[in-house]
Amino acid sequence: MTSKFLPYGAPDHPSVRMVDLKNLKPYGDAMNDGRTQISFTLPLNPSPEAEEAAREFMRKMGFEDVKVVAMEKPSEGFSFFVAYGATTHSVDFTKIRVLKVEAEFKSFDEINALIKNKIGRKIVIIGATTGFDAHTVGIDAMFNMKGYKGDYGLERYPMVDARNLGAQVLNEELLEIAAKVKADAILVSQVVTEKDCHIDNLKELMRLAEEKGVREKYIFVAGGPRLNHPVAVECGLDAGFGPGTLPSHVASYVVDEILRRKGKKNEG
Repeated sequence: MTSKFLPYGAPDHPSVRMVDLKNLKPYGDAMNDGRTQISFTLPLNPSPEAEEAAREFMRKMGFEDVKVVAMEKPSEGFSFFVAYGATTHSVDFTKIRVLKVEAEFKSFDEINALIKNKIGRKIVIIGATTGFDAHTVGIDAMFNMKGYKGDYGLERYPMVDARNLGAQVLNEELLEIAAKVKADAILVSQVVTEKDCHIDNLKELMRLAEEKGVREKYIFVAGGPRLNHPVAVECGLDAGFGPGTLPSHVASYVVDEILRRKGKKNEG
């Protein structure tokens, strides 16, 4: 990046200004005003004192010109607040580095053609919501034919043998099924995150995979509302996807990773 400034808006529009990427603040009503909305709960019943405590909390987080626009009582002994303030902090965007999934996202047709021409067989992808998590919305969105946001699910891919195992599948059982169907990739959905139980569950899965000597046999992918690529990698998986992920994103990654490993094996 040759300049610390980045233009925004339509290039030929008179309202175009320059954003200072080295001193980046949130945008509210005007550029660099730092206006931010925050919501939080305090263990206090609603009162003028509780409202002032919320303002003081915001000020200690580095906000100025604090306005509490809502104070509700969700239950006895608690107050839920919505507040606005102008942050005094900024970030240097030019120094931000993120560990992210390295894959070129492709279309439904491109993925099927790549599997057919480069792999030469159907690939097997199994998926489940594991542990005691009973939520299937995420795993269903990835697998069901109708897919998600107009993006076809894995079951619709003619070159993918996609198997949605549903919810509350134990890690031991998941690995046994993977061996039985000769899976290429294992997708794990985690929605419940209380006390970081999703982290513990993913780490247990990878520990079992290591013990069984199958860590490198499968491509391990995790997804969920509180998951991303860095968290998944930290837990020992190959990739992680968060909110907004489409089935084609996951399929693209899995195919690219199969080809990468196939090429690496051939080189050896």
